Amino acid sequence: MTKPDAPVTKGNWLLSDLLASIVLFLVAIPLSLGMAIAAGVPEHLQAGVGILAAVVGGIVVGLLGGSPLAVSGPEAGLAVMIGQFIEQFGWDKLCLIILTAGVLQLIAGILRLGQWFRAVPPAVIKALLAGMGLLIFASQFHIMVDEPPPGRGKDYGALINLISIPEAVYMGLSSEQHRIPAIVGVSTILTILFWANFSPRRLSFLPPALIGVVVGTILAAILQANISYVRVPENLLDTVGNFLPVVSRLAQEPNWSWSRDGLSIFLGGVALAFVASAATLLTCSAADTMQQHAPRTNYDRELMAQGIGNTLCGALQLLPISAAVVRTAANIQSGAQTRWSTVLHGVWLLVLCTFAPKLLSLIPIASLAAILVYAGARLFQWRNFITFWNLGKDEFAIYVITLSSIVIFDVLTGIVVGVALAILKLVVIFSHLSIDMDIDHEQRRVNMRLSGAATFIRIPKLADALGQVPGDYELHVHLDGLTYIDHACIELLANWEKQYEKTGGSLVLDWESLTAKFRQVGQTASNNTKNNQNSSGEPTRVRRNS
Repeated sequence: MTKPDAPVTKGNWLLSDLLASIVLFLVAIPLSLGMAIAAGVPEHLQAGVGILAAVVGGIVVGLLGGSPLAVSGPEAGLAVMIGQFIEQFGWDKLCLIILTAGVLQLIAGILRLGQWFRAVPPAVIKALLAGMGLLIFASQFHIMVDEPPPGRGKDYGALINLISIPEAVYMGLSSEQHRIPAIVGVSTILTILFWANFSPRRLSFLPPALIGVVVGTILAAILQANISYVRVPENLLDTVGNFLPVVSRLAQEPNWSWSRDGLSIFLGGVALAFVASAATLLTCSAADTMQQHAPRTNYDRELMAQGIGNTLCGALQLLPISAAVVRTAANIQSGAQTRWSTVLHGVWLLVLCTFAPKLLSLIPIASLAAILVYAGARLFQWRNFITFWNLGKDEFAIYVITLSSIVIFDVLTGIVVGVALAILKLVVIFSHLSIDMDIDHEQRRVNMRLSGAATFIRIPKLADALGQVPGDYELHVHLDGLTYIDHACIELLANWEKQYEKTGGSLVLDWESLTAKFRQVGQTASNNTKNNQNSSGEPTRVRRNS
């Protein structure tokens, strides 16, 4: 057996990982099934594609990943996006999107882009998590009372689900058909809350979601009600598919266009790769803060492992995977020491799929939906509004607009809007230039004060200001207020100075301050000045004190 990633000073690492893997195994069952249900996977495939995707996350990504203690599997945060893809493209074509996402993740890891995924603006990431949480909460609340979400497959479906929550509450209270599932779901949530806050110390390693499902399953059995349970085929391995027949069928469809429909699938893959990668790398960062004994995350290696895992999931028509906070936290809190806890939990899931799949049919769907209702509520954090308001109105606007776009339209639109707003903010910051001019006709002197960022975007504004300087005056340009100045603006000043000398005027720059604050830019300007002197044969009158 492979040695652990790092030496463990206390206890037996193999025993610790074995116990942690059992806890992970029990946690993965409700989370994987809940993800499949939330995503709207066809009912007869839900158990298989959810559990087997967790097997891939455990064994494949567990062995290859760059974070020894992070655990991958179907993640609730991806459920909304997958559900939208299923509605738009159908279940069969979803595998091509997942396959595309996996290949893109693999390429990104090979190109060492792992760190760049961590550079996504916090406002966009927080809005993405909050938006997914709100969408999960709105859709699963209806499933918790054994009622299909009314907005599924409709325009503005998320808003419909959200607005109709009071109707679901009324059905759960007034209708006998929906009352028992509601009792099971609410009991599951209450159990989760109780266990998270008041669990006995010796049993605190057991995750609240697992205890909630156990209580919900027992309660449903006691009530013996006619409610929905997880539908399980005779052999979960029979749910494994193959993407090649999908490609073959698409090629034979008369209305299929690789240029049009293929582009839509590719863009869906890009969005999925982005969201799954961001969720993964944020989870890995959290894992590094939760433990001190295992090596720090290698983000590029982790991204490549996720790419291989999702490529495999797409090829086998399973759900996509990403590193999951709940699974990772359960792994670390259960005492895992190396990556073998993750790998072993995948082995136990594979054994379950092979030899005892019917055990899953005892779980009521209302209980699984309740877990996702609770998870969605936790993802949507009200304090984010206060946090981003205190950070500035621009950050608050990015957060609110991104969140609203996700809820009103879809996850992909929300991501695009959020990133576009963040880039727009950056452009505004780096393109804001204030120019104040003070002309003293008696002294035949002009004082020009620049503040902000002097970039090529503001060359027209700077050139216009220079054009207003009277001839044969002495222009003093003060650069103390600048936060940045680029080569283009330095070159503009140098070229303008040469032309201005012909009118009898002169240009004076505070090069000492410029060199102190913008040494690299100052050096570039110095080189330009020398070049101008050499080309014209005449010395420039730019003053430099350094």
